[in-house]
Amino acid sequence: MTDPTRTGAELFVEALADYGVDHVFGNPGTTELPVVHAVADSDIEYVLGLHEDIAVGMAGGYAQTRRYHSHHDDSVTPLGVANLHLAPGLAHGLGNLYAAKVAGAPLLVTTGNHSTDFRHEEPILSGNLLRMTRQFCKDSQEVLDVEALPTMVRRAVRTALTPPTGPVFLGLPLDTMLAETGATPERLGPIPTAGSGDPVELDRAADLLVAAEDPVLVVGDHVARAGGVEAAVRFAEAAGTRVHSEILASEADFPGDHDQWVSPIPPNEELAATLLDTDTVVFAGCSTNTTLTRHERDLVGDGTTCIHLTDAPHELGKNQPADAAVLGDPGAVLSELAGRLRERLDDETRAERLDTVSATKEMVGGRMAGIGTGDETGPGASKAELVDALYETAPDAFIVDEGITAKYAMLARWPLQPQQYISNKGGGLGYGLPASVGAALAESLREEPRDVLGFVGDGSYLYYPHSLYTAARYDLDLTVVIPDNRNYRILKDNTLALLGGDEADYDWTDMEFEPPVDIPKNAESHGARGELVESPDEIAPAVASALDRDGPDVLDILVHD
Repeated sequence: MTDPTRTGAELFVEALADYGVDHVFGNPGTTELPVVHAVADSDIEYVLGLHEDIAVGMAGGYAQTRRYHSHHDDSVTPLGVANLHLAPGLAHGLGNLYAAKVAGAPLLVTTGNHSTDFRHEEPILSGNLLRMTRQFCKDSQEVLDVEALPTMVRRAVRTALTPPTGPVFLGLPLDTMLAETGATPERLGPIPTAGSGDPVELDRAADLLVAAEDPVLVVGDHVARAGGVEAAVRFAEAAGTRVHSEILASEADFPGDHDQWVSPIPPNEELAATLLDTDTVVFAGCSTNTTLTRHERDLVGDGTTCIHLTDAPHELGKNQPADAAVLGDPGAVLSELAGRLRERLDDETRAERLDTVSATKEMVGGRMAGIGTGDETGPGASKAELVDALYETAPDAFIVDEGITAKYAMLARWPLQPQQYISNKGGGLGYGLPASVGAALAESLREEPRDVLGFVGDGSYLYYPHSLYTAARYDLDLTVVIPDNRNYRILKDNTLALLGGDEADYDWTDMEFEPPVDIPKNAESHGARGELVESPDEIAPAVASALDRDGPDVLDILVHD
């Protein structure tokens, strides 16, 4: 007869496998060895990163990409799992844990810990793991008894996957992981949605929209996370609204080639306030719709009617009063509202609104067309030329963006489609490259994988270039494009915005990468292929060649400052 007992580590890994987890990302130490060995004896693959923050970033990009896959395949569990090492390792991972929180990536982050009967001696690497993680996680717990492990793992996974999704932390002490138990994993059960909203609030929102003169829809990333882009289209068409994405939108929340799509809202006080200067605004699934630093001017006027809908209670009426507030799945709520508006809004009014949308789109489009074009000359490309070449060569690629100062050239010039784009929503650098690796792994699991483009600025790349070791180690097909202006451009831009004046007023020496890092050689040192691209006409052939090759490629493309 088979011995029914198992260690806590074996039970933990068995539960992950039961819940559909295929990969664990980690940079382990001694206290994680029971889990690492249990993973080795299972069908789960342990994906090694060379730094804890890389492991978290890979898990985040993997989870964000697999979430899109789960919208079409019920068998996919969109959970990323990152296994870190005690207090210093967890501290290393906090930057990308923050990024995963803001991105709503469903993650289970674990660390090993010292045995509970040893901590009073304050051994090396010890620290308060729960205090470190609680500000960035939906829940943070430590499993102090092996018999509690099945319930706590089930609860952690459900919490991470339940909207609004996000990271959850579990501490796994050595004595708990090594203890034996006859317990088995608990069934996970179905993950609920946030529902379709309160009918009273839905009716209130519909009435306000019917009475509006020039309603505007602002779509946030909770729309894309919920698989609600098609519903957003139905709503916009039924309401006759122009459509913008929220400030710092980091997913494709509306089709970029739709007639009613106008633009992202930039993190510029004047432009944002101008685009939001209307009588009625619908904030759908928004969470970051504010400027980077304090704004002097109200982004939304006091007299504007605001309709909020989201699956995150904290976001309802957060920065503007809510004249109607609908808590529910953004896609389901938008569908409900679209149905009401089809019945209540007459065709003539809808047509008049669409005429206004066309006029506004033409006005805004002229300004958007100039983003990234620059006025510099030299061997490098403008950011607009870079984006145009990428779109020409790989229009259907899955993009992971941490281009920072090149981001808005991409958003302005590439008609992004649903489930094609994710970006670093948190603002802290160092998420984009490891997230690209995680996305490439996630795509490799599909029957027809998409090409994955990591669009990562030179400053961002230099945070974690050793992410490429993992891409090479696991032979992942990934093309990383570096828009390289060889300086810290975002700080220059922010200096001018905060302190005023023009570039000639400042000494930028400390913000130049001089001498520059040889990025192609750096990439090659980690097992990838590297290439320097110095002129605009070299971009498309270089990208095409990289996409045709298997394995990781890094294209260091010089761009105008």
